[in-house]
Amino acid sequence: MLAHAPFRKLWTAMSACSLGDWLTILALTAVAGNLYQGDPRVQALAIGGVFVAKILPAILLGPLAGALAGRFDRRMIMAATGLARFAVVLSAVFVGGYQWLIVTMVLVECVTLLWTPAKDATVADLVPRERLEPANRLDLLATYGTAPLAALLFAVLSVAAGLLRAVTPFSPATETAGPALIVAAVAYLVSAVLIFTLRDIPRRTGAIPTPSVLKQIVEGRRSVGGNRLVRGLIIGMLGAFAAGGAVAVLAKLYVSQLAGGDAAYGMVFFAVFAGIALGMFFGPRLLAGLSRRRLFGLSIVVAGVALVAIALIHNLVIVVMLTGLLGACAGISWIIGYTLIELEAEDSLRGRVLPFLRAAARLTLLLVVLVGGALAAVFGVHELAFAGYDYDFDGVNLVLVVGGVLVTVVGVLSFRHLDDRKGVRLSEDLVAAVRGDHYAPGFDEETPGLFLAFEGGEGSGKTTQSRLVAIWLRDQGYDVVQTREPGSTKVGMRLRAILLDAAERGLSARSEALLYAADRAEHVEKVIRPALERGAVVVTDRYVDSSLAYQGAGRELDPADVSKVNAWATGGLVPHLTVLIDTPPEIGLTRLGGAADRIESEPLEFHERVRKEFRALASAAPERYLVVDGTLRPEEITRSIQDRVREILPDPVPEASEDITGTMPAIRD
Repeated sequence: MLAHAPFRKLWTAMSACSLGDWLTILALTAVAGNLYQGDPRVQALAIGGVFVAKILPAILLGPLAGALAGRFDRRMIMAATGLARFAVVLSAVFVGGYQWLIVTMVLVECVTLLWTPAKDATVADLVPRERLEPANRLDLLATYGTAPLAALLFAVLSVAAGLLRAVTPFSPATETAGPALIVAAVAYLVSAVLIFTLRDIPRRTGAIPTPSVLKQIVEGRRSVGGNRLVRGLIIGMLGAFAAGGAVAVLAKLYVSQLAGGDAAYGMVFFAVFAGIALGMFFGPRLLAGLSRRRLFGLSIVVAGVALVAIALIHNLVIVVMLTGLLGACAGISWIIGYTLIELEAEDSLRGRVLPFLRAAARLTLLLVVLVGGALAAVFGVHELAFAGYDYDFDGVNLVLVVGGVLVTVVGVLSFRHLDDRKGVRLSEDLVAAVRGDHYAPGFDEETPGLFLAFEGGEGSGKTTQSRLVAIWLRDQGYDVVQTREPGSTKVGMRLRAILLDAAERGLSARSEALLYAADRAEHVEKVIRPALERGAVVVTDRYVDSSLAYQGAGRELDPADVSKVNAWATGGLVPHLTVLIDTPPEIGLTRLGGAADRIESEPLEFHERVRKEFRALASAAPERYLVVDGTLRPEEITRSIQDRVREILPDPVPEASEDITGTMPAIRD
């Protein structure tokens, strides 16, 4: 995308504008804190007022700004708003007084409300539709990736200004933040010039829909309420956001009480956002063997504990380190939450959930500012004495402790709500993940056999591929047991007749789940375990994941209950590798021949939920899955599976042999 010159110039302007935004909020909150440094209670309210001035315009004036922005040429709007922010921010350097800080913040945010919809519409006009997704990712990078850079720059400028205070014209309140305001103003000016010289933007006006925050909340709340998983994810993500927001909002006040200046404030802000970035990128990779759902809840719990520690430890260096840890945990939870929502939510639901999440995050931050600032101001400063030591405990400490406890509780509830490995102790799961393994309870690691499971929706091609892999392995000289679910035992054959009989319409979802678990218990006891114990390779067509997808997601049963029942039924036996043939249901269902059974005859929405759950399971434990595109040619699918299976086969590893896909049987599940 950055090789596209017009978009590159637009993206540079967006990045400069975001850098100016972050520097502005840092500098204005620093000045507000410096103006009232002698009175912690007033200082708390003053800093909170700046944050309120930043958040409130978007909540109150968003739709009006979108309608107004649609009446003028978008390029001119973006250039004019850049010039306006340049002038307003520069004025804050020379016009003293707290009131002007608030006016500056309000004016900057009101102008930004015009810039944002014009910018979004310009990106859509400038970029081909098929490239919008990477363009939007770069937009997010420009918006949030500049935050740690701005914080680090603010800290450096604050130190430099402090060293040169004797020759700078700034007042005592702005002597360290003044240079940052000047750089922010220049960043806005650079953005305006770049946009003005960008002639490739189509001259276009027209309505730019910007729904109100209240409307997004109401519509999203209705959508989220009916989806238990998405509801749990959003509650957890908002908890993580509140933890990071509490540190960002109270950082200046807390740093001042620890005898730190504006440079220290910048470093705390830097630690939060650098931690978020590192957590998003490295967190899920460092613990790849841990279930994504478990890692989501665990990261929120750690964020809450870190917030309590930040409140109680009066050492600036340790506070900065703990702030980085908190940011990393918040980043992990946000990236996992977004990923799971993308996987779990229907397309129509996702379009309402993500705007709802953004709107709820704004309201959460506003609540943190209002409640946190007021509570910190009312509580004041108290000196505690115990064991011969004096310990200062003030309103900021109280707010951070209360917030940390609440976030920890939210994390625990999210963990219990989303846990997809009931019965597996977290400590053992974590140790295995740190070692790079995937902990499988009840699985005898000394068992000489190899266990392969094939999963997928109706008509995906998994039955064909499992049969071909079994034939290929036999050709290599392995003892292979090819089996399926349901129906590979005498009891299983009777259960299969009940479960797939199209006439059995009265079978309840819970009964269905229990019957599948009963078949699986018999299957493991009579077929799979004996084969593994003698060293055979077991290839099964369907296993536990099918129940999680069909009964958990398809029938909308509690996934934790389905998982627990099946873990007990199988004794915790987990395949060494699960091959997921991922085929869109609208394609797979057309491949079926003959009369449809009870599962195949379910509506398309049922099969779409099943597919999403299969993909979510694979995403949660990527080291144990091979996901293959089921729309590829059958021989390509077979080759991919052979390459992956070859990596885990016991010695001697067979060399690549001639494919057995010359004549492919019809794909039928």
